[in-house]
Amino acid sequence: MVEKSRSEKLKRLVAVQRHLERIAENELADTTRQRSEVTEAMERVMDAIGSTDPVHMAFSIHYADRYGRLTIKDQQLESIQTLIQMKVQQERTKADRLEEHMKDARELEMREADDNAVYDIIDQRFAGATPASSKVQKP
Repeated sequence: MVEKSRSEKLKRLVAVQRHLERIAENELADTTRQRSEVTEAMERVMDAIGSTDPVHMAFSIHYADRYGRLTIKDQQLESIQTLIQMKVQQERTKADRLEEHMKDARELEMREADDNAVYDIIDQRFAGATPASSKVQKP
């Protein structure tokens, strides 16, 4: 098995971290969607409570209970949404840092490869100027 360079390992970690970031963003989108659904339900309940229709008036106590439960759920979703937003930011920051480390590692590897190429050229130059053995120089 071929040993992977540090930049390749970091590149893999960056891909995994970006995937975790996308997962967190999807969770945030789902929570935001749920929260908008709860808000719409709260608006419908408020419309029913304020309605002059006698059917709705008979159920106003139930509507008030429902509105209270929806308010609690909205507060819970708001807290969850805040936590997920922080998680998204945290995952994004981790991925950005890993990406910076990957770029630095790649730059160092390229520099080392360039240095080794220069050393190889110097070695070849001096190797061609010296005889293979000391017997060749003696007449």
